[in-house]
Amino acid sequence: MESYLSSVVKQFKYYKMLGEKAMDQLQEEQLFWQYNEESNSIAILVNHITGNMLSRFTDFLTTDGEKPWRNRDAEFLNPFNSKEELINKWNKGWSCLLSTLEDLTEADLEGVVYIRNDGHTVTEAINRQLAHYPYHIGQMVFIAKMLKNEDWQTLSIARNKSGDYNYRKFAQERDIRHFTDDL
Repeated sequence: MESYLSSVVKQFKYYKMLGEKAMDQLQEEQLFWQYNEESNSIAILVNHITGNMLSRFTDFLTTDGEKPWRNRDAEFLNPFNSKEELINKWNKGWSCLLSTLEDLTEADLEGVVYIRNDGHTVTEAINRQLAHYPYHIGQMVFIAKMLKNEDWQTLSIARNKSGDYNYRKFAQERDIRHFTDDL
């Protein structure tokens, strides 16, 4: 189970990096762009993701993950006036999540935590968020890719480069490692 904890921390850090690399390619005003009124901007997605992180992972083992102070509906409005404010909130959410995960022990994993009064093992609660955050980070990447168009710098294996990537991977000794270890 220790490998589970280290693996999920690496997975979360990977998705954090993807979100940051997508945002880094954009001009400040592009972080606030919305396709239409019903769509979310990257800024709104950051606000929602971080609001969720702060609610779920503050006092993670001892209080319901839906905190009384959370205003989920307000997370779908843009509260930011600048990229700096957005990045500060992003980092605050990730810091809360990662420090909580890094403090967990194997013994904590079978404990029960609640989200809106629904019990989850700690493992289930972590897995729930490991599905939720990448869902929205994928939206962020898609928005950034649309905005950058032909100037987009890929965050994964470049088109027509799978053979090169596989050659490099298979040139390595077979070993147990996390796929993010050599990024």
